[in-house]
Amino acid sequence: MAETAAVDAYGEGVPCWVDVQLPDVEAGKRFYGELFGWAFRAVHGSSVHAFLDGRPVAELAPKPDGRMPTVWTVHFAAPDITALTERIRAGGGQIIAPPAPVGALGATALAADPEGAVFGLWQPGTHPGFGRRHAPGSFAWAQLYARDVSVAESFYGNLFRDALFGPGATPDFGRAALSEVFPPEMPPHFLVHFGVTDFAGALRTVQRLGGRVQALPFGASYGRVAVVSDDQGASFALLQREWQGLPPASPGS
Repeated sequence: MAETAAVDAYGEGVPCWVDVQLPDVEAGKRFYGELFGWAFRAVHGSSVHAFLDGRPVAELAPKPDGRMPTVWTVHFAAPDITALTERIRAGGGQIIAPPAPVGALGATALAADPEGAVFGLWQPGTHPGFGRRHAPGSFAWAQLYARDVSVAESFYGNLFRDALFGPGATPDFGRAALSEVFPPEMPPHFLVHFGVTDFAGALRTVQRLGGRVQALPFGASYGRVAVVSDDQGASFALLQREWQGLPPASPGS
């Protein structure tokens, strides 16, 4: 019943899953296991799901090609992934990897917006997505850094209007200009945020485990943020915020 409820919770356009492609998944398990207290379980091929208190929170996957970036990717819920990919093309985006099944877990696709920021789509099968979010040690936010925020607003506003602006919408991603945090020559991208309660302690742990701080802590409208990378170069953000008053965690969490 909890899985069915979780499927219902992720309407089209809601961030429902994150994954990272790494050169060394075992090293990734050591890094994120210590940083966030995650446990791991093999689920498909060489990929593993990360669990927090028994609930799935993320996926670590091996890079199929060493030339591909080592990166965290946010996936948006797609109840009809084929129809959504067509709307992405019609809206000026592109499909990098067309919809493909992931065993019985669901189906995935990889897309890019008109400025080239990459994001994933997830159509659930037996795996609905996050079993826990909006809590320390789990997904808390995704920030899109764009060259032209108005282009992003138009694209995502048309694509995911209900998730962003519909009744009861509680968006889990925002839009900002690259120059607010990163140099303008950096490509547009999504930055996945994970919640922490001990901000300074988490930063020390990142560095002790071989990661690095890419952007020193700064204040944002949604909390206190630092941009870091793991010991294999995958960038993500740490987010400290008042956890009270946020949308409820996923059903069963």
